[in-house]
Amino acid sequence: MSLNGKKMSTRKGNVVSLEDVLNDSIRLARQQIAEKNPTLANADEVAKQVGVGAVIFHDLKNNRRNAIDFNLDEVVKFEGETGPYVQYSRARAESLLRKGNKRDFSTTDLTQIGEAEWEIVSFMGQFADAIERAAKNYDPSVIAKYALELAKRFNRYYAHTRILDDEALRDTRLAVVQAVSHVLKYALLMLDVQAPDEM
Repeated sequence: MSLNGKKMSTRKGNVVSLEDVLNDSIRLARQQIAEKNPTLANADEVAKQVGVGAVIFHDLKNNRRNAIDFNLDEVVKFEGETGPYVQYSRARAESLLRKGNKRDFSTTDLTQIGEAEWEIVSFMGQFADAIERAAKNYDPSVIAKYALELAKRFNRYYAHTRILDDEALRDTRLAVVQAVSHVLKYALLMLDVQAPDEM
């Protein structure tokens, strides 16, 4: 692992302590939360979940055989191939569910599912295969990469679909959103990364 493009070496003194990395990561996460959601009630706790989770996720998303360059500013970003991006996507799904004021979809008619929803649902159907591959190969990066891809697909869906506005399709779409929230949460937890409901 290199740090900001420089090879680390204990003999040369080019190392950094994990405690310092985690403290800096939490600080950077707190700054972003203050910009995006200044009224968040438990901001310090969420910043800790995001900051620590960002470091864990970055470490586990990379195949253990590959060289890794560690840049903390990139690792803690809420955009891109990062743990905070996945956490933020999941928090966005939870926000939609709160706005939709519905949690029980056991009687929801899913026969109206559209092509956009089906793309996400069919991808979520691959989660079990991702878990099996990760376990078989002792490779947690499979779970991390799956979570990143699901987050990307969900954010595309969110950007192009009026989830709460169409009364006829609202419950069907919210059921898909809830499923995404659950899968992202459990993918993160399998990597020992927390999944805050709000960010």
